[in-house]
Amino acid sequence: MTIRYPRPLRPGDRVGVTSPSSGVAPELRGRLDVALKEIEARGYEVVVGRCMDGSTHVSAPAAERAAELTEMLTDPSIRAVVPPWGGETAIDLLPLLDFAAIGRAEPTWVVGYSDMSTIITPLTLLTGVATVHGNNLMDTPYRAPEGLDSWLDIVAAPQGEPFAQTPPGRYRSGGYDDWTRNPGIRELTLDAEGTWTRLDGDGDVDAAGRLIGGCVETLVNLAGTPYLDTSAFAAGEPLLVYVEACGDDAFTICRNLHGMRLAGFFERAAAVLVGRTHAPDSRTLTQHEAVLDALGPLGVPIVADVECGHVAPCLPLVNGARGRVVHTAARSGIVQTLD
Repeated sequence: MTIRYPRPLRPGDRVGVTSPSSGVAPELRGRLDVALKEIEARGYEVVVGRCMDGSTHVSAPAAERAAELTEMLTDPSIRAVVPPWGGETAIDLLPLLDFAAIGRAEPTWVVGYSDMSTIITPLTLLTGVATVHGNNLMDTPYRAPEGLDSWLDIVAAPQGEPFAQTPPGRYRSGGYDDWTRNPGIRELTLDAEGTWTRLDGDGDVDAAGRLIGGCVETLVNLAGTPYLDTSAFAAGEPLLVYVEACGDDAFTICRNLHGMRLAGFFERAAAVLVGRTHAPDSRTLTQHEAVLDALGPLGVPIVADVECGHVAPCLPLVNGARGRVVHTAARSGIVQTLD
């Protein structure tokens, strides 16, 4: 399968906003407005969809959410789609999305993480269209730390030109920056020091492959289905597989990763990147040990504490991009190329 990249966004392009999973509660509409203005400040026109209700865990019935997302992804005037955030049950959209129509349409950027992994990872695997595992709309007003890009930077980047992302060496030790109490906040609180960690042994890591991955807790439910089949992805090239845990304990993550490995998700991995997590350890198993227990049999480098998940800051990764990860005692980082 050939990877296809949506063209870079230009001023005047339209960005669609819809909630494939959870919508926005009334008390958070102010923050939504701030995020929308952030997109408009880049010169884009914002199109807000109908599926935005935040009174329950989903923004609308599944058929309506699927129809709106398909509509936006097949509308040639909409160049990117971003949700306010993830949620809980985006899996109910998968049998309702018209992947054939989406695959025939001119490619559109889709952005998100957490429950959005349930959408963007199958979208790339089934259609070959690159997607961005990166900060959601409600996170967009936070400035990306030096060395990292935001999703707005990536969707406007020229194709074929590599861009490097290097971790700032700091992360959020717990909690989150509460924009309901401080709606003007723009800077992420990175109050702890931390670097990447190789779990499978010592020595430098220098590995390359096509990027694919997402949130463990949502992707595990697709293991063994056509929605998470990597066998035909990227024409048999090696993969850089990334995974990150939101909140499940170490025993659960261990079982989930074993299941994903047995289903073949990591079959062509040249290396595995693991997001830093605040998810709890279990009584006799840490999160790092859970990963190593499940993925150690792969015999490939496993690099943990990468900034690609639910712990700020958010390092966006492009599903389908060529990636090269380097981790040494002196430096760590990843270079992505949209080609």
